[in-house]
Amino acid sequence: MKFGLRNVSYVYPNGTGDIWADTKAHIQRAERDGFDSFWVMDHFYQLPSHGSEHEPFLDAWTVLPALAAVTSQIRIGAMVSPVAYRNPALLARMASSLDHISNGRMNFGFGGGGYKPEYKSYGYEFIDKGSTRLAQMKEALQLILGIWAETPFTFHGEYFHVENAILEPKPLQKPHPPILIGGVGPKVTMRIIAELGDACNLWGPPDEFTKQRETLKRHCDDVGRDESTIEKTTYDMVICAPTESQLQAKISQLLPKGIEPWMALVGTPSRLIDIVGEYQQVGADHLCMDFSGNDPESYQLFVDEVMSKFR
Repeated sequence: MKFGLRNVSYVYPNGTGDIWADTKAHIQRAERDGFDSFWVMDHFYQLPSHGSEHEPFLDAWTVLPALAAVTSQIRIGAMVSPVAYRNPALLARMASSLDHISNGRMNFGFGGGGYKPEYKSYGYEFIDKGSTRLAQMKEALQLILGIWAETPFTFHGEYFHVENAILEPKPLQKPHPPILIGGVGPKVTMRIIAELGDACNLWGPPDEFTKQRETLKRHCDDVGRDESTIEKTTYDMVICAPTESQLQAKISQLLPKGIEPWMALVGTPSRLIDIVGEYQQVGADHLCMDFSGNDPESYQLFVDEVMSKFR
């Protein structure tokens, strides 16, 4: 089992107040503690589900190269970059540069996008029809894979095109950096994952993970793909406390609206060991998580008492 840390907030309870210094310290600690990957969200400002929209929030593709330069082993990536935010040929170029800066440690997270308010606030067109956004995502991935492989590269699609585009240097990782496709739509998204993805990001408790994995297997069978070649990641938020009474107090503090159905990793260390074991049994390869409110105690308990059991 691999473990990834998803940095959904740049507000750190024990931080210095210097956002870059604190973020650098956060990833360096994660690397020392044995996390396999570190992910940032590619949004323009904080999502209401994780904090105040007015809190500090660093740009994903600016901070990723900086994080690569201050680490040496942990893999890094965005979870995930919406197709509409950048020209895909330009993003392919940015990603190739990051792959070199990180010495081949980049995971390329990509998705169709869907948080309409930030599109409008930053002047981006939001396409309400989800199937169109997914079609754009698939076509952009085809372009990105092509420009990573060929020079010069020409592509004429319905939504994007390049003409004799030159991209040098190519990414370090061969045949290309691993592509994680975000989303769990059972008809279209899962099909695109089966066709083009190297990793997926499944949601929910182990029983829901199992249902989504079965859907992915069916699509892989349809396209002649070995499902085991796709890394199954999952995302969850961790709240941990030494005792049940302390846990309930922490839940009240960090989650005023209560636990949502998709949150599985809320419990004492012994309970979380059981849940991580369940994820492992149903085929999760890479457990990506954030710690609600960047809670230091939840982080330390998980590292010391839960992660250590699966190493």
